[in-house]
Amino acid sequence: MSDLTDLYQEIILDHTKRPRNFRAIEGCTCAAEGHNPLCGDEVKVFVQMDGDTLSDVAFQGQGCAISRASASMMTGKTQGRTVAEVKSLSSRVRVMLLGASSEPPPELGDLAALSGLRKFPARIKCAMLPWHTLEAALDGKVSATSE
Repeated sequence: MSDLTDLYQEIILDHTKRPRNFRAIEGCTCAAEGHNPLCGDEVKVFVQMDGDTLSDVAFQGQGCAISRASASMMTGKTQGRTVAEVKSLSSRVRVMLLGASSEPPPELGDLAALSGLRKFPARIKCAMLPWHTLEAALDGKVSATSE
C-alpha cells in the first residue's frame, strides 16, 4: 500500500475509534435523524446555530466504521462555518466521492481520507449519510435517508 493509503486508513480508524463530537446537544437549534435502510446505519445530527453560523455540531448513532468516521470528520469541518459554506463543503465531498478526479481537493483536509471509497460504490452511501442528515437539519427537516 502507498503511504497516502496508509495515512487515510489511519485517519478513518482514528475517527472510528475516537469519534469527535459524539454527543447530543441539549436545546439545539436543529436536528435530524438519518438512516440507510440498506445497511442499517443510523445517525442523528445536532446543530447549534449562532445567526447563520454553525457554532456547534455533534452526532450520535450506530453504524459502520465509514459512517462513524465520516460523521466525526464532518462535525469538525463544519463547526464555525456558515450554512452556505457547509452546503458547499457537502457538495465538494459528494463530488469527491462520485466524481472522476483521482485527487481530492486539498481544502478538504482529513475528509480526503474518504476518497478511496470511489472504488466501493456501496460504501459511498455510508459516508454521505451524515452529510445528508446535516443538510436535512439545516433545511428544517427531521429525517434523511441515504441516497
